[in-house]
Amino acid sequence: MSETLEHFFQRLDAEQVRLEKKVPPKVAAHHLVDELFNLLFPVQCADPKPARLQYAILKHDLELLLQPVLTDRDPARVSEAFFRRLPAVHDALLEDAQAILQFDPAATCLEEVIATYPGFQAIAVYRIAHCLYKLDVPLLPRVFSEYIHGNTGIDIHPAASIGTAFFIDHGTGVVIGATAVIGNNVKIYQGVTLGALQVDKSLADVKRHPTIEDNCIIYANSTILGGETVVGHSSVIGGNTWLTASVPPYSVVLHQPQVKVRTKPFEEPINFVI
Repeated sequence: MSETLEHFFQRLDAEQVRLEKKVPPKVAAHHLVDELFNLLFPVQCADPKPARLQYAILKHDLELLLQPVLTDRDPARVSEAFFRRLPAVHDALLEDAQAILQFDPAATCLEEVIATYPGFQAIAVYRIAHCLYKLDVPLLPRVFSEYIHGNTGIDIHPAASIGTAFFIDHGTGVVIGATAVIGNNVKIYQGVTLGALQVDKSLADVKRHPTIEDNCIIYANSTILGGETVVGHSSVIGGNTWLTASVPPYSVVLHQPQVKVRTKPFEEPINFVI
């Protein structure tokens, strides 16, 4: 016999009590991370508030979001610690924006990079979320990262370690796993995956994702897998490359397409309709 609605509602209430941690409300979390971005870069605000006033509002908002997830710490202290780290986050993001402006011929000014580039926006939210992650804040960093993932198609786990002057061009389909380590002055293009060789819950505390050293370029749709895989500094990984082993510094790794020259026309038409 099917469960009655009354019993179903009781079960839902009991399940809510049983859950160990409550997820911060998504709408409030999304609004907060947008306003944190606007605090750091008010270039797209029609009437920006004074920074000190914004700080007071956002500090209070962050405390409210931290209350459900921090059961053994004072949300006010954690919020204060986060904002003390925000100047360093801002400095790192300015380096990221400058790197994009320097290396993308289509970028005309810093304001354009900050206001319109999905790669920069994803990096900005990553650096904010990573700051909370380093303060041992549960859940909220993932809410931030999945929000910008949905907006940009760029999936950066907040636990990943990423150096300065980071450049994501175009960005759609980029995946950077939790234990990935990326050095300084690294450029990656759309569709790049820095992933794990295998998915196993027992490996949760093991380095599963690759290390990319300084000054590397990884072109579109390349896949680099494995926690022991290291791309040596100043290397270039060509588009559509599949890499599961380390390469030394100054390497150039290319995917070689197979080219066949026809001696007669195809017997079947090649104008496929999918």
